[in-house]
Amino acid sequence: MQRIKIDDLDRKILRLLQTDASLSAATIGEKVGLSQSPCWRRIQRLKDSGLMKEQGMVFDRRKLGFDTMVFAHVKLTAHGRSKVAEFGETIRRFPEVMECHLLLGHVDFLLRIVTPDLEAYERFFFERLSQLPDVQEVTSSIALTEVKHTTELPI
Repeated sequence: MQRIKIDDLDRKILRLLQTDASLSAATIGEKVGLSQSPCWRRIQRLKDSGLMKEQGMVFDRRKLGFDTMVFAHVKLTAHGRSKVAEFGETIRRFPEVMECHLLLGHVDFLLRIVTPDLEAYERFFFERLSQLPDVQEVTSSIALTEVKHTTELPI
């Protein structure tokens, strides 16, 4: 993966966009000392470079009724490790799984899962996750309190 070269002005723009993606080019330009057109061109260049992956809203999961967040460590069978890509494709289809990370170490995957309640996670676990082929072990940890959550990188 090729790194994108950015300067201090780009960093200022990115910090502003991370905080509020709805800011206009004129507003951002005003805050960083550029007129609207050059600021828009810089933002467009950053988008075109692939540096900006998504532009969307971040919702409060609890206000939408997703009160339970679980971190699940998944270990595949020795034979199943050859099917890592297949496991990843299957997990992508589960809307409860917010994140899936392939790990090095004693487990193969770390999943962040949200459900309305513990009973919904139990159903997800027994009816879907534990039924996947080549899953040897799942260790689940329930998050009690979210101490910090951010999507902002330390630019």
